Amino acid sequence: MELWYTEKHTENVNFSIKVDKQIYSGSSEFQRIDIFETREFGRIMTLDGYLMLTEKDEFIYHEMITHVAMCVHPNPKRVLVIGGGDGGTVRELTKYDCLERIDLVEIDEEVVEVSKKYLPQTACKLDDPRVHCYFEDGLKYIRRVDDEYDIIIVDSTDPFGPGEGLFTREFYGNCNKALHEDGIMVNQHESPFYDGDAEAMQRAHKRICKSFPISKVYQVHIPTYPSGHWLFGFASKKYHPVKGVDWDRWNALGLKLRYYNPALHAGSFALPNYVEEMLRDVES
Repeated sequence: MELWYTEKHTENVNFSIKVDKQIYSGSSEFQRIDIFETREFGRIMTLDGYLMLTEKDEFIYHEMITHVAMCVHPNPKRVLVIGGGDGGTVRELTKYDCLERIDLVEIDEEVVEVSKKYLPQTACKLDDPRVHCYFEDGLKYIRRVDDEYDIIIVDSTDPFGPGEGLFTREFYGNCNKALHEDGIMVNQHESPFYDGDAEAMQRAHKRICKSFPISKVYQVHIPTYPSGHWLFGFASKKYHPVKGVDWDRWNALGLKLRYYNPALHAGSFALPNYVEEMLRDVES
């Protein structure tokens, strides 16, 4: 007998991975959490049946959601991660000695505990002394914060279920308020390829543009995400994501990464024409 994990990307497209065995299944207050062992992608995590990460390609997502902002900001000290209970974004942030505090706000504590137990490759730095975990709704948390962070990384699930509130205009406005005067926000920005994902991407970009003077989008290839073509948003009060960046400062850190590098960083903001058109449609 063969076991397969299958996710419906559209009504007409399914994505499947052959499963060796299921090693965890449980339901928290917010969602169902499953961990599967697979031969091709290692361990994979799904939430309510949707693929969140695989051991084989999670480094792509986590490096690109983290290091772009960390390269652009000249002197980051305090970073807030909203979502990201698997610990991958925190793992990347802990590579920077300059950071004094990393706050993780995750609504579902069970995601963190399951990740620590079954995904140690990803959750390996959640016990770093600079990391402080808060298990609450990110939308409610950010309402209370004013002028506190250099960078906010919104490592959210898709815009439904527990992650729905992290795609609203109110949320992005509160992120702006929570940042210092030269702060940067990076967010998971969905895919431009399938119609449903593209509409969510456009809604998010439109709302972010209303909250930040600089709002750009960059792309990445993540094999296990719908279509493989994924976007991140870069929003800033002051810094352009490519112009004027001190690439030498970042290179001098000597970080050894598997995906991110400054040349790729700059190139990732060069978008296909069809994506540029989608963005212009909502920017106006």
